[in-house]
Amino acid sequence: MSHLLAAGAPTAASNPVLNIAVFALFVAITLFVVYRVSSRNSSRSDYYAAGSAFTGRQNGIALSGDFLSAASFLGIAGAIAVHGYDGFLYSIGFLVAWLVDLLLIAELLRNTGRFTMGDVLSFRMKQRPVRAAAATSTLVISLFYMLAQMAGAGGLIALLLDIHGGFGQALIIAVVGIVMVLYVLVGGMKGTTYVQIIKASILILSAVLMTVFLFGKFGFSLSNLLSQAAYHSPMGDKLLEPGGQYGANGTTKLDFVSLAVALILGAAALPHVLMRFYTVPNSQEARRSVVWASACMFVFYLCTLVIGFGAAALVGTDEIKAAPGGENSAAPLLALHIGGTLLLGVIAAVAFATILAVVAGLTLTASASFAHDVYANIFKRGHADPVDEVRVARLTAIVIGVLAIIGGILANGQNIAFLVALAFAVAASANLSTLLYSLFWKRFNTTGTLWAIYGGLGACLVLVIFSPVVSGTPDSIIKGVDFHWFPLKNPGLVSIPFSFLCGFLGTILGKDKADPRKHAEMEVRSLTGIGS
Repeated sequence: MSHLLAAGAPTAASNPVLNIAVFALFVAITLFVVYRVSSRNSSRSDYYAAGSAFTGRQNGIALSGDFLSAASFLGIAGAIAVHGYDGFLYSIGFLVAWLVDLLLIAELLRNTGRFTMGDVLSFRMKQRPVRAAAATSTLVISLFYMLAQMAGAGGLIALLLDIHGGFGQALIIAVVGIVMVLYVLVGGMKGTTYVQIIKASILILSAVLMTVFLFGKFGFSLSNLLSQAAYHSPMGDKLLEPGGQYGANGTTKLDFVSLAVALILGAAALPHVLMRFYTVPNSQEARRSVVWASACMFVFYLCTLVIGFGAAALVGTDEIKAAPGGENSAAPLLALHIGGTLLLGVIAAVAFATILAVVAGLTLTASASFAHDVYANIFKRGHADPVDEVRVARLTAIVIGVLAIIGGILANGQNIAFLVALAFAVAASANLSTLLYSLFWKRFNTTGTLWAIYGGLGACLVLVIFSPVVSGTPDSIIKGVDFHWFPLKNPGLVSIPFSFLCGFLGTILGKDKADPRKHAEMEVRSLTGIGS
C-alpha cells in the first residue's frame, strides 16, 4: 500500500469528519469525568494535590500519562522511523531516568514537601528568595515543555485535516490551549489525574495493539520487520546501526552524550513529575508510583521501537518527511496504512488526548507554583486565604495557557522529542542540583540554592539561544541568520555540571550559614515521614 500512495495522499485518504468526531468524543467524555470527580470545595489540598487520596498504582499510571507525552508517541516513533537506532536512544534515556527518581527523589520529596518543589527547597532556607527562584524555574521549564506539546498538536491536526497554512495550524493550537485550560479550571489535580489515567491506559493499549498487528503483518518476526525497514529506508542497513543521527564527527557524538545526560537527569527535576508525588498519602505509595510508572513506560517504549521501524517499512522516510508535521507524522501515517481512516482517527485522537492531558498537568503545576510559592508565601508571607490562593492559581492557569498558545505557534514544525529534550536540560540544570544538595548536604545554604537555580537556568538558556537550535543550520528556529557559537544542540553536558558548581561555590562563599537544627528536622522528616 505504501508504494501506491503518493507523498501527499495519506491526508486525502484520511477522513477529517471522522477524526474530529473521535477527538470531540474523547474531550466530551474526559471533561464530563473531570467535572464529576472534581471536588466541590476549593481547598488548596484538593486543587494542588487531590487531597493526597490516590493509590500508588493510580498515581503511577497517571505519572506515566504525564510522562508519555507527544514526544514519546509522535516524536520518538518519527525519530526511529527516520533515523533508526539513534531515535530509540530517546526511549532509553526517558526510561532509565526513572531510576534517579526511584532511588533519590520520590520518597524524600513526598515526606518533606506539601504541594510544590518550592516547599522542599525552602524548608531550611530563607523562604522568600528561594521560593521566588523555585517558581521562576518551574514556570520556565513548564513553558519549554508546553512548546513541544503545542507544536505536536499543530503538526498532528495539520496531517489530519490537511491544513498546510500557518494560520489554520495556529488556530488549532489555540483550540488545544483553550481545552487544556478548561481541564485545569474545572478539575484541579484530581480531575487532571483521572484524565491522565484514562489517557495513559488508552495510549498504552493502542500502542500494544498496533505492535501486535505489525508483528502479524511480518509473520511475527522482528528480523523480517527490521530488514523491510532497512530496505525501504534511504539509509539502508545503517538504519539498524548506531550513528544514523549522531554520526561520525566529534560534535554530534558530544551532542549524543549531552542529550543522554539531559534525559537521564532531567526527569528527576521536572516540576510536573515532582508535584505528582504529593497526590499519594505516604512515601511508600510514592515509591510504588514510580515502580508502576516505570512498568507502564517499559511496555510502551518497547512498542515505539516496533511502531517506528514499522513506519519505516510500510510508510517510508520520504512520505513521512513530505507529510504535514514531518517526522511527527510517522505514527499517524502508519495507522492509516495498516488500519485505514478509522484507525488513523483513533490514533490521532489518542495522540491529541496525550497532548491535551500533558499540557493540562503542566499548566496546573505552573499555576500552583506561582500561587503557592509567589502569591501565598512571598506576597502574603504565608498568611494567604486558601480560597484566594486557589483563585490566583486559576487566573495564572489562564495566563499560562495564552503564553503556551503563542509559544506553540512559534515552535510549530520542530521535532517534538528534541524540544522535550531541551526542557529536560533546563529542568536538570535549574532544579536537580538544588534538590540533591538540599536533601543530602548539611552545609548547603540559601546563597548556594540561589546560585545553583539561577546559574544553571541562565547558563542553559544562554547556551540554547546561541546554539544551532536557534540559528545557523537549515532546521534552526530562526532561518537565514547565524549567530551561534555553542556547537551542541542540547546544552545539558555543560549547564548541569555548571549548576552543581554554582551551588557548591555559593555555599562555600556565601555569608549565611546553614541551620543545623532545621537540617536535622528535614533529615528525620525526609527519611521517616514524621511530621509530613
